[in-house]
Amino acid sequence: MRTHTCGELNKKNVGESVTLAGWVHRRRDHGGIIFIDLRDRYGLTQIKFDPAINEEAWKEADKLRSEWVVKVTGQVLARPDNMLNSKLETGEIEVGIADLEILNKSKTPPFEIDEVKNEEANENLRLQYRFIDLRRPELQKLLILKDKYIQHMRGYFHNLGFTEIQTPILANSSPEGARDFLIPSRLHPGKFYALPQAPQQFKQLLMVGGLDKYFQIAPCFRDEDPRMDRHYGEFYQLDMEMSFVTQEDIFAIIEPLMLEITEKFSNKKVVNLDKDGKFIRLPWKEALTKYGSDKPDLRFDLEIKPITEMVKDCGFSVFAGAVKNNGVVHAMKVDGGAKLTRKEIDELTQLAISKEAKGLAYIIIKEGGELQSPIVKFLGDDLANKIVIEVGAKEGDVIFFGADSWKIVCASLGAVRNECASKLGLKDNTKASWCWIVDFPMYEYSEIEPGRIDFGHNPFSMVHGDMKALEEENPLEILSYQYDLVINGFEALSGAIRNCKPAVMYKAFEIAGYPKEEVDRRFGGMIRAFEYGAPPHGGCAPGIDRILMVLQDVNSIRDIYAFPKDGRGRDLMMDSPSEVDVKLLREANIKTIKNVA
Repeated sequence: MRTHTCGELNKKNVGESVTLAGWVHRRRDHGGIIFIDLRDRYGLTQIKFDPAINEEAWKEADKLRSEWVVKVTGQVLARPDNMLNSKLETGEIEVGIADLEILNKSKTPPFEIDEVKNEEANENLRLQYRFIDLRRPELQKLLILKDKYIQHMRGYFHNLGFTEIQTPILANSSPEGARDFLIPSRLHPGKFYALPQAPQQFKQLLMVGGLDKYFQIAPCFRDEDPRMDRHYGEFYQLDMEMSFVTQEDIFAIIEPLMLEITEKFSNKKVVNLDKDGKFIRLPWKEALTKYGSDKPDLRFDLEIKPITEMVKDCGFSVFAGAVKNNGVVHAMKVDGGAKLTRKEIDELTQLAISKEAKGLAYIIIKEGGELQSPIVKFLGDDLANKIVIEVGAKEGDVIFFGADSWKIVCASLGAVRNECASKLGLKDNTKASWCWIVDFPMYEYSEIEPGRIDFGHNPFSMVHGDMKALEEENPLEILSYQYDLVINGFEALSGAIRNCKPAVMYKAFEIAGYPKEEVDRRFGGMIRAFEYGAPPHGGCAPGIDRILMVLQDVNSIRDIYAFPKDGRGRDLMMDSPSEVDVKLLREANIKTIKNVA
């Protein structure tokens, strides 16, 4: 239907007869001549309807409105020098139209396609009319970039001898840390499939099956609340697994890929590499202590320092009392933080309180080294100045303090650290700071049942020390071969070296309160497979949508998807979730119960 797209004509085509097809983007009438910017996925071309060229086409063009779909034929003309448009690839030419065919009309769009005006459009309205929103060049470019990004990943793993294998979508329930989406079985009444939260068990079984190197672009399904970096319900990860490997082997595969995609799919420069040019590694506990997070943003410093020993016997009851109750006191120097207003410090205090802290103490270092703070009179000038020296603060800085249990201090100061960086403009989007978080604790206290030991991360991970550690060490001190990769404060992947020994697996689950019978019931397929010669293996799963969101500085992960859900998990365009016909429920052996308030 067309000889060219709307993004390829230039001066070399002047004099040619061409046929274009696309949408009416903008319309302008100038002295009896109608100018239209015609748009398709490839760009814009200015076309003009001049009665001197073809009066019938000119009359028909008077009907055209925004987003009508047309086919036009005409001659490529050079634009006058005073009408050149350097912002367009086609800005040196226009097409004088001799023939117009209206292919389809459009209602008045609910919002403008124009990128500048579109920022005013309500997000829910955009999602309801996503098929119109997708016409925006910025979204199209992002989706096209995502295609190339996934192609690059596939090529990388194929070149390393990995085999792409599709694992089941209808699977069994697995403890991956979120709620399952359940699928009732029509053929087996009362029983359910679960959509996979990840292909965890299947990829391990592929290793038992001798496939050695596996990967796939895997769809994953989790019924967890959406947020800026987490799309509701479904997401995609680059799932990979390898046999006969250590943690070092996994890192050696992943790091070059992440360096490549940073260079190829962003304008960021990788920073904070170690002396060997590799990603730095932080043990989990060190990351929490220094940065208040297990996914720290290392584009800026703002390091947190323990000062517990310095203040354990001080006259400030908040600090001394925390230490007496087996807590800690940490301090964080914020360079240039003295410029924060009283209102901003109050906001930071409320942020700390939202993380269960009782407040947020601070010391401002004023001009001439004067210390301004309500707590200095309790600490005494001597101790206060020693703290200033200890954290390396100088004139114009502010020091924030946390005093409570280690967990609360880390969480509250970590949140304050992140917010200070935002307020002071320290998050440099020209930088990509990758780092590994290693040595996660295998167990932690359950948040649902206080006092009960539960898995802290992936339950299928191998522990440091093997069976001996599980039998002899305090469970809360056992470390695992689990690792996360972080970029600019976002978790990019999780992975582990797997526990492939049945006896060790039974013991690991026993500590977390799972009797042998329940392990057999829930993970019998995997346990049985491990009894037939399982190779040592490990892997990881980079979140491809989230990584691209960070690399492209996209404000919400929803824009990485062609058809995203809204903040409440709804598809406003297709009106889902929705009720279904009673007949379908009966066939699936389901009876619905209305919630009673």
